[in-house]
Amino acid sequence: MIELGRGALSKMSARLDSPGPVQYALRLGEEELPVNPLLGKTLRLEYLGAIFCTHCGRKTKKSFSQGYCYPCFSKLAQCDSCIVSPEKCHFFEGSCREPEWGERFCMTDHVVYLANSSGVKVGITRASQVPTRWIDQGARQALPILRVAIRQQSGFVEDLLRSQVADRTNWRALLKGEAEPLDLVAIREQLFDRCAEGLRDLQQRFGLQAIQPLSDLEPIEIAYPVQAYPAKIASFDLDKTPVVEGTLHGIKGQYLIFDTGVINIRKYTAYQLAVSA
Repeated sequence: MIELGRGALSKMSARLDSPGPVQYALRLGEEELPVNPLLGKTLRLEYLGAIFCTHCGRKTKKSFSQGYCYPCFSKLAQCDSCIVSPEKCHFFEGSCREPEWGERFCMTDHVVYLANSSGVKVGITRASQVPTRWIDQGARQALPILRVAIRQQSGFVEDLLRSQVADRTNWRALLKGEAEPLDLVAIREQLFDRCAEGLRDLQQRFGLQAIQPLSDLEPIEIAYPVQAYPAKIASFDLDKTPVVEGTLHGIKGQYLIFDTGVINIRKYTAYQLAVSA
């Protein structure tokens, strides 16, 4: 086999080339390795036994929150629990871990969306992360339904809508095949109808300009470079099995799909890896 590159792993970069499939690249340090041309070929990933914090560069025995050492995990705003639960944001209480970072990341436009990865789900993302967020989740379809002024407010909206729609993806179902197409526009209208009172309350609380419905958009369709889906899902763990090898059958979300199993690349951010084919 020929080594194609080595370095600190980051989540795969992804480019939407509609109507063709998403174009992926493995990121190893500063190097990007296109993955689509490797479909159908034998690919080998070897964990080299070292993890260096993606923020400070410190060597760490364990990765926290996808790529951080424990001290950074404990002090960085991007690792705080309110990133996962934006409605718990404490910026305005004056206790944000990094107020300047919060200004850049959280005090900016966010989009509330519907996505169809393993069935319909509601989610939020920064406006600047469209459509990357949907690709990372392996969504077949996605539809922005509201634009919200700041992250905390988008969390309140998501919390309201998930009383009607799930907010999680079934990763096993995601990797077993394509999700059945859904009428996301009709689902959007049903949500707006069922949650009308709650949305009005949030608009009265934060202002009409803070929470704006997006009623004139159509769903985005996303195709992935998958030649075959596995009949049975077996997930690789680099901490237990440092060498992953097999024929690459597909790429979806942040997963590589081999004939021997699947691996979530994002999970191993900051791991030192060698890639051969």
